[in-house]
Amino acid sequence: MSYIKMFFAADDVQVSSSGTFTNDIEFTLRADLNEMDEVRLYLLADNGYTCSGTTVIPSGSTAAKWAFAPDNTGSPGTYNASGSGIGFTTVIINDTDKTYFWARAKATSDESPVNDTNVILGVAGIAAAE
Repeated sequence: MSYIKMFFAADDVQVSSSGTFTNDIEFTLRADLNEMDEVRLYLLADNGYTCSGTTVIPSGSTAAKWAFAPDNTGSPGTYNASGSGIGFTTVIINDTDKTYFWARAKATSDESPVNDTNVILGVAGIAAAE
């Protein structure tokens, strides 16, 4: 059972769970222009649970092209190093307190055009009943 879920901040729609691929995070980027794009997301614990020590970590062959930033009142804060995860010291509490953050992906001119579907944003934390 998953106690933590990820949502798009723009419309409160849940991001697909691993293996589902019905509502993924998608970017269309031109490698020849070294384009990058970002999206505001949030994490939410299931009702009745508190999650602590929560991290989001990219995995997959192109995970090094992803970076994360804390949310700064609706804008991204400083992005971390590409390929590394983001941790939250703030506890995610039931369905009222959303933990916002930003995810950014980039394409680089040294890669061929590809439909890259292998990056997974894994979410881990310690869930406890309230």
